[in-house]
Amino acid sequence: MPPVAPIDPSQLSHPSLYLNRELSQLEFNRRVLEQAKDRGLPLLERLRFLTIFSTNLDEFYEIRVASIKEQVGFGLPQLSVDGRGPQDTLQEIKGVAQRLVREQYQILQEQILPALALEGIRLLKIYTWTKDQSDWLEAYFDREVLPVLTPIGLDPSHPFPNIQNKNLNLIVALAGDDAFGRDSGIAIVQIPRSLPRLVFLPPEVAEGPHGFALLGSIVTTFVRKLFPGMNVTGAFQFRVTRDSELWVQEEDVEDLLNALKGELRTRNFGDAVRLEVAENCPPEMSDFLLQKFGLGQDDLYRVDGPVNLHRLATLYEVIKRPELKFPTFIPGPKRARLTESSDIFAELRRGDILLHHPYESFSQVLEMVRQAAADPRVLAIKQTLYRTGVDSPMAEALLEAARAGKEVTAVVELRARFDEAANIGLATRLQQAGVTVVYGIVGYKTHAKVLLIVRREDIGGLRRYVHLGTGNYHSITTQFYCDFSFLTSDPQIGVDVHNVFMQLTGLGQCATLAKLLMSPFTLMDRLLAMIDRETEHARAGRVARIVMKANAVTEPRVIEALYRASQAGVSVDLIIRGICCLRPGVPGVSDKIRVRSIVGRFLEHHRVYYFLNDGQEQVYCGSADLMSRNLMRRVETAFPIEDPLLRARVIHEGLLSYLADNMQAWEMQTDGSYVRCQPGAEEPRTAQELLLRQLSASSVAAHAQLLLDDILVRQDLLE
Repeated sequence: MPPVAPIDPSQLSHPSLYLNRELSQLEFNRRVLEQAKDRGLPLLERLRFLTIFSTNLDEFYEIRVASIKEQVGFGLPQLSVDGRGPQDTLQEIKGVAQRLVREQYQILQEQILPALALEGIRLLKIYTWTKDQSDWLEAYFDREVLPVLTPIGLDPSHPFPNIQNKNLNLIVALAGDDAFGRDSGIAIVQIPRSLPRLVFLPPEVAEGPHGFALLGSIVTTFVRKLFPGMNVTGAFQFRVTRDSELWVQEEDVEDLLNALKGELRTRNFGDAVRLEVAENCPPEMSDFLLQKFGLGQDDLYRVDGPVNLHRLATLYEVIKRPELKFPTFIPGPKRARLTESSDIFAELRRGDILLHHPYESFSQVLEMVRQAAADPRVLAIKQTLYRTGVDSPMAEALLEAARAGKEVTAVVELRARFDEAANIGLATRLQQAGVTVVYGIVGYKTHAKVLLIVRREDIGGLRRYVHLGTGNYHSITTQFYCDFSFLTSDPQIGVDVHNVFMQLTGLGQCATLAKLLMSPFTLMDRLLAMIDRETEHARAGRVARIVMKANAVTEPRVIEALYRASQAGVSVDLIIRGICCLRPGVPGVSDKIRVRSIVGRFLEHHRVYYFLNDGQEQVYCGSADLMSRNLMRRVETAFPIEDPLLRARVIHEGLLSYLADNMQAWEMQTDGSYVRCQPGAEEPRTAQELLLRQLSASSVAAHAQLLLDDILVRQDLLE
C-alpha cells in the first residue's frame, strides 16, 4: 500500500487515502468465499456460497476487468482514485484473483465434496466409475448427448469457431488421418447449453441416494465417439469469459428497445477477457487457446475441478434435504394493522406503514397494486420497474389494471444489467395491453423504486398513495434481499412523486421537491450538506453522529466530506456490504470512522442515511448507493422517515442491530482488508437471526410477541 498522506485537510483527495475499487470488490468476494468455509453453516448453503463466489467473479471479469482492459487497449492513462493506472490495477487483480480461485477449488475438493459424500451426495469422478456406472453413463451419452454435439476439426475450411461467453467446451488432441486425409490434430467440441450440466444416476447404479456426474466429464470420457477411426490423445475442458457490457449510443438511436435487442445478440461474443482451462491442460494447448482469443498468460486460470463450477448450484435446488439448508421461515405480517384482507388505502389514510423485507412479506406491496387494479375509484397507476423477473406478479397486476381501464404508466429501465432481455419482454407485454411504457431519461438509468396510485376519495377529491423502496419489485429477490418498503398517503410526498414521474415521462425543468431527494439533482448536495452540518455540530462541541448503510461507497466528494467530519470529531459508522474506497482508521483523518460489512443468509441491500442532527434525528432511506453513478448518472430517490415510531424501527432494525452483530460482521482495516468479528466474552449476536426472530411469523410465539410489542407501544403513546 502507498504511504498515508499528511493530515492537512487540503490534501484529503490524496490517492493514498483511497482504496482501489476493483481490489475492494475482490475483498467482498473473499468474504463470500469465507462463508463456504464456515462449518457452522448448513452444508448446501456453503456450496451455494461457493457458486455465488464463482458467479460474482464471472461478472467482475465481464464488466470491471473488461472495462480496464479497454482502457489499456486504447492507451488511456486514466488513474483510479487511489492513483493506480489501468495496467497496474490489472496486475493487482491477477495476483489476488489467482489466489482466490485456488482457494475456491481447494475448498471444493477438500471440504465441500467430501462433506457432501458423507451425506450421500456424491460427485462421481471419472476415475472412480464402476463398470455399471460407466456403462450407464455411456448409454446416456449415446442417447442424450451425442446427437446434439457438433465437433469442429480445425483446418483451412473449418476455422476456429466463435466460442460463446462462459460456455463449456473441449479442446481435443487427435492423431492419425481421417477419411479425407486431414490430420490437423486439434478439434473443438462446444457443449450446448441445452444439455443439463449435472447428470444424476439411478440410486442402484450410483450406489447411493444422490450420485451424479458432470457433463464435462462424461463428454471428455466418450469424446472418442465423435472422431471414429482417430486416436484421441487428450481432451481438456475450457471456458472463455467475454466483455458483456452493452454499448448503445442512446443519443444517436431513435428506438432504444430495438437498439438494445441488436446489442443483446452480440453479448455472448464480446472481446475475451479470461480463459479458464482444466489443470491437466498441456501448455501447448492453453497457449494455442490464448492466441486464438487474443489473450496473454496473465489471463489464464488453471482450475482443479469443473471450469463451470457455478453449475453446481443445481444441487441446491435438486437435493431435497431441509436439514442441509437454512431453516425455512414465513415472512411476518405487518406488525401494526396490515393484513392480506386489509383495505390498504384506508390503512394508509390512518398513517404511514413500513415493511422490512424479507422478514416481512412483500406481498403487501403487491396487494396494494392488486387492490388498485380492482378499485373503481382508482384512476391511475404509475410505477418504475428496474428488475421484476420474467413472470412478474407485479407486471400481472399492472396488466390487470390496464385491462380494467386504469391509466397505467410504467417506466421500464431497459438497461438493467443482465436483465435487459427480460425487461424488453416485459415492456412489450405491457405495451400490448395498453400500458403507457417509457424508458426513462436518455443517458440516465432509472434506478428509483417508486409507485404512485391516484384515487378519488369521498371527501377531499383526488388523493395520492405511494410506495417507495430500497429494493426491486421482484418477487424472487424480495425473498432474500434485505430492503425497506415505505407506504404513505402523505400529500407532500404524493406531489413529489408526481413530479418525479413528470420528469421521467415528459419534458421540463426540475421541479422543487418538498420532501424527497432526487439524483442527479438534489440527492448528492443534500447528503453533503447533512454531513457538513454534522461536522459543524462537532466543531461546536455538540455530540455528532453519522451512520450510513449501503452496498458501496466510492464517490470521492462523499468520502472527503466524511473525512472532514471525522477530523472534526463526528462518530461515523458505515455498514457497507461490498465496495468501499474509503480508508478508515487513518490517524488524524479517519480515526473516527468505522466500516463493517455483513455477509450472511440474506443479501444486505437497503440504503439508510442517519444523522443525529443535535438530537433532531434525520433518517432517509433510498435506492442510491454512495457511488458517482448513483448520485450523478442515475435517477434515484431518497425519502425521509418522519413518523417517530417508524424512524425508531429503521434505526434499530436497519442500523443498530447490524452495528451490534459480532458473528456475521467483518470490520474493515486501514489497509482495506477485513477481519471477522468474534463475540469473545460478549453474547453472540447475529443481526439477521435477530430480525428473523423479531419480525417473521415462523412461530406462533414470535407472532404473538410482535402483537404484544404493538400493544405496549400503543399504551406508551397513550400515556
